[in-house]
Amino acid sequence: MRSSRIRNMLFVSFFAFAAVPASAQSPYDGLWQVTVVTKTGSCDAQTTSTVNVTDGKISGGPVSGSVGSGGLVKVSINGAYANGQLSGNSGSGKWNGASAGVACSGRWEASRQ
Repeated sequence: MRSSRIRNMLFVSFFAFAAVPASAQSPYDGLWQVTVVTKTGSCDAQTTSTVNVTDGKISGGPVSGSVGSGGLVKVSINGAYANGQLSGNSGSGKWNGASAGVACSGRWEASRQ
């Protein structure tokens, strides 16, 4: 289902970028394990990916977004959106999107690796 692909691509790409430089520029740079859970809609029930943040930037492919110095996460990808908060070594938030008239939404959780 296309809405499932959008959701998966959003979170697989959520932080998937170049390697972290020797001296991180953002307190949230590094590898993160992100688990995405669908609460409404017909998307996959749950997916988990290991991803990376570099210089607080979330970009690459069709993904754009950021992790602010205070940990605020904002991401968009092909009409799907995610936001939330990182704090220390963990974080969480919400996501939503629609494809071909089918809406899906849920929560995500992240932990630094």
